[in-house]
Order: sequence, then C-alpha cells, then structure tokens
Amino acid sequence: MDDIDRRIVNALQGGFPLTRRPFADAAAPLGLSEAELIGRIRKLRESGVLSRFGPMFNADRFGGHNTLAAMVVPEERFDEVAELVNAFDEVAHNYARDHSFNMWFVVAAESRVRVDEVLAEIAARTGISVHDMPKQREFLVQLRFEA
Repeated sequence: MDDIDRRIVNALQGGFPLTRRPFADAAAPLGLSEAELIGRIRKLRESGVLSRFGPMFNADRFGGHNTLAAMVVPEERFDEVAELVNAFDEVAHNYARDHSFNMWFVVAAESRVRVDEVLAEIAARTGISVHDMPKQREFLVQLRFEA
C-alpha cells in the first residue's frame, strides 16, 4: 500500500456516499478521479489487502438474521478453511483469533433457515464443527482501522 491507498482505506471506513456518482464523490476529497479510485480499490481487493468492499447490512433490521460463529481450525488448514468460509456471500467478516476457537465469522442472511443452511454447509465442507452464537443484544461499536 502506498500513501494514497492508505488515505482511501482510512477515508472510506466511515461511510460511502449514497449519490448518483458515489465513486466520483468519494474520490474528489482524496484528489482522485472516479476511475483512479475504482482502479485502486480493485487492486486492493485483488492483492488481498482488502478482503471485502461493500455495504454492511444489519440483516435483522429488514427481516433477515445474523449470527456470530466460531471454529477450531487446525493451523495447517487455516487458509484452506478461511477460503471456503469466505466463499459464502452470507459471510460478512472472518477473523483469526489467538484462542482455541481461532476462526470467528459473521453470517447474515435473509432468514434463520438460511443462516442454519450456511453453517451446516460450512461444517460439511470442512469437516469441522461450527459453533453458532446468535445475537442476543446489540451494541454499536464504531471501530476503525487506520492503515
């Protein structure tokens, strides 16, 4: 990442314009063109610096469901399992943790049934149990990662 990429990552964590030309409007304060911003985001995604670029939806606010899940993944299989888990559109976040439950991820879907299907499919494909921890209470945490 160069300084421009860092500025992009830092600026876009706080929101994205909901306008007719959101990339142009997000690019302007950074001194970039719309095409430059799109190209840099594409390169950050392709290089793996960004694992995801897109909206974060609170599924339960529009009738869907979400859950936090954790797995105990053998270290030698961690990358393989992470790739499998991340292949699901319903997986919003996936983090490595320094704990026996070393992989934690969020599943958000249109229904509780679909959440259960995704968790079952992940368990079936990996051969590893998935521990489901549905949300009981919500807390708003404004977390930013400075690049």
